[in-house]
Amino acid sequence: MALWAIVPVKPLQRGKSRLAGVLTQEEREMLNRNLLIHTLETLLEIPEIENVLVVSRDPSALSLARDFGARTVQEKGTPRLNVALTRATVVVREYTTRGVLIIPADLPLITPQDVQAILTHAKDPPVVVIAPDRHRQGTNALMVCPVGLIKYDFGPDSFLLHCKHAKQVGARLEIVELPSLALDVDLPEDLDWVSEEMENWSFSPVD
Repeated sequence: MALWAIVPVKPLQRGKSRLAGVLTQEEREMLNRNLLIHTLETLLEIPEIENVLVVSRDPSALSLARDFGARTVQEKGTPRLNVALTRATVVVREYTTRGVLIIPADLPLITPQDVQAILTHAKDPPVVVIAPDRHRQGTNALMVCPVGLIKYDFGPDSFLLHCKHAKQVGARLEIVELPSLALDVDLPEDLDWVSEEMENWSFSPVD
């Protein structure tokens, strides 16, 4: 059975609005584009991941994902992350996959080694593997084996909620804490943390 990764993506032109004080709209769009590309390139290096599924309501993000060979699902109506992920998981389950990895497209420091670390902890299901953010409040990566074992609760306090859901269904809970997985980019201070890593990233306007 296959292993899939699901990547939720906000519209490239509107994402990272909390960075508006330090980046122009064009710069934020390019940042979002680069983050998505980095995420796709990272996941596509993992032999165990058979398919990457990008979920977004942004046609340009979906087109970019397809350029990298990813499958896509377009959201419709008012965007609700957990609903979109649940719908994407329904698609994944049709392929009788053994597990699904949720990776948001805003982890600038993520590496193939980080993903492999998550997969290493995902053996002997039922198991839920969680990589929290550096505040131990949010969920920066979530591995669920088998598919559909728990419901998604991304949002405030999602780390604790996902831990709770795993325990409720009797799954083994594994926590993976790596600095590169713990940092997402939402606030200006987050950019300060990763400025050296991202100094070669282009901020040219999108054609």
